[in-house]
Amino acid sequence: MADTNNNDSDTPHDLLGGLDIESTADIQVPESLIDQVIGQEHAVEVVKKAATQRRHVMMLGTPGTGKSMLAKAMADLLPKEELQDVLVYNNPEDNNTPKIRVVPAGKGKEIVDAHKLEARKRMQARNMFIMIFVFGIIIYSLYTGTLIWGIIAAVLIFMVMRQFMPKEEAYIPKLLVSNAGKEKAAYVDATGAHAGALLGDVRHDPFQSGGLETPAHDRVEGGAIHKAHKGVLFIDEINTLGLESQQNLLTALQEREFSITGQSERSSGAMVKTEPVPCDFTMVTAGNLDALRGMHPALRSRIKGYGYEVYMSDTIPDNAENRQKLVRFVAQEVIRDGKIPHFDSSATKEIILEARRRAGRKGHLTLKLRDLGGLIRVAGDIAHSENADMTLAEHVLKAKSIARSVEQQLADQYLERRKDYKMFEQEGSQVGRVNGLAVMGSDSGIMLPIMAEVTPAQSSFEGRIIATGMLKKIAREAVDNVSALIKKVSGKDTRSMDVHIQFIGTYEGVEGDSASISIATAVLSAFENIPVDQSVAMTGSLSVRGDVLPVGGVTYKIEAAAQAGIKTVIIPRSNMGDVMIEDEYKDKIEIVPVSNITEVLDKSLIGPGKKKLIKTIKKSYAFPKLNLGLADNIPGSPVSAPQ
Repeated sequence: MADTNNNDSDTPHDLLGGLDIESTADIQVPESLIDQVIGQEHAVEVVKKAATQRRHVMMLGTPGTGKSMLAKAMADLLPKEELQDVLVYNNPEDNNTPKIRVVPAGKGKEIVDAHKLEARKRMQARNMFIMIFVFGIIIYSLYTGTLIWGIIAAVLIFMVMRQFMPKEEAYIPKLLVSNAGKEKAAYVDATGAHAGALLGDVRHDPFQSGGLETPAHDRVEGGAIHKAHKGVLFIDEINTLGLESQQNLLTALQEREFSITGQSERSSGAMVKTEPVPCDFTMVTAGNLDALRGMHPALRSRIKGYGYEVYMSDTIPDNAENRQKLVRFVAQEVIRDGKIPHFDSSATKEIILEARRRAGRKGHLTLKLRDLGGLIRVAGDIAHSENADMTLAEHVLKAKSIARSVEQQLADQYLERRKDYKMFEQEGSQVGRVNGLAVMGSDSGIMLPIMAEVTPAQSSFEGRIIATGMLKKIAREAVDNVSALIKKVSGKDTRSMDVHIQFIGTYEGVEGDSASISIATAVLSAFENIPVDQSVAMTGSLSVRGDVLPVGGVTYKIEAAAQAGIKTVIIPRSNMGDVMIEDEYKDKIEIVPVSNITEVLDKSLIGPGKKKLIKTIKKSYAFPKLNLGLADNIPGSPVSAPQ
């Protein structure tokens, strides 16, 4: 059986990067947030430069690689400036255009308190005058014998004076943005914010007249762009913002000030528009690569022209220095959580091994540290529930069985249902049937049975390739290349026959290229009537020359095959270094690396016709075009049970 773990010989010290520690309590964690970022040296360098010059930054990459952490760190790195408070005042000349005033941080609260005190004094004086006047009327009516009419007159006068005398509250400014007591620039996360929360809003006033209305300036609410003044505005998945909001955001970036108005046309707040409110912020945006498609071109141009674009790494080389960084990451997560015990060296070693496994790439460690941090916290919770002083390796192993993704849980159900209904075979041989392998999500392997059949053509003019199984665009187009395979290998005229290819149970569709060798094997088996060994599963892409090319997720696919009872798995030879299967599967399955289609057929076909077919292919001066692009990923739920 092929070696499935090239690093089994690592000593504990090697796995810890040469560190000689008893637990993560021995690791010194940097105080600065920017120094706690793991494995993103290029991004850290860019953020430091951008902070010094107050440049905008757009970070793209896989979720959980440290984008939001870098954005928070940038707020700490910005040059120290005098922070400011923003006040909004009533405008006596135009109530719908409140005035804006900017004052040093902390001064805004003092101004508001002073206005409140003055308003309270004026209100007390006014109330005293009203009370004296009312009591005067009552006393006069008492002497004249018209007490009842005096009381009625007093009440009416009291109500009229209260209603129509100037409201003292109208003269009290509202503190729109307060930085009182703050020493560093604000960090505002506006991810998922609607237009009002992002750009500011003016609340609706149901009582717009009759003396019951709320002053317009008192209904003004600052947006995230205003609260981030002199600081950092962070927006993740920026493509989810509407184009109008992105356009307004661009205006705020360019002008460094933005008036606040009501965001709803049906609200009375839509009639109000303040004077320009300062919003001189540094913007940090984040997202996956698809964020670029939904991003306003002018907004991206602004970032490129006045800032930086950074692509986040999702793996780092597996060397001593980077292993030490991951040890420090474990220590950071323990301290940040504050409720779990430190990890001893054996538990930390298991985390490093898991980082290798999740990298999915030989000689690398994963940088999807948010997911890895979840495993650390679950392991710590298990240790805490057992009242352990330290988190041990056994706790990490338990956590790996508990902290499983939804896709992994779905894949297990998917596999069990396919077993129950015999949707794939584990032994014997069948013509035109192959056990393919696919990945669900990013960390779960599943069995993907594929069947092929050759029948007389339904049309008298030409044969067809008929593929079923909810194939997506790339997969469906690629299936057409199967006819080239038949013509090249057999030399027969395919116009008199149809080739049917079925992906079994793929109700949510398939896409990718890792089932290319499975398709080729199934079609050749059906065309030449040569059985396929059903104890074999396979994954791999094909070049136009018949070379087997590497694919993703081989570790998870191999484990899925082992769970299904498959005895042998064929994978691309160049993927061997990526295999990091769990110990429980190592004795259950044989891993066979291959380099070309003839090796695939040699290991999967059985019967007397196999050698002749392989010999025919080898004699061909060029391999047929087999870059099928099929079944790398199934983005669906478990297969439903037959009715």
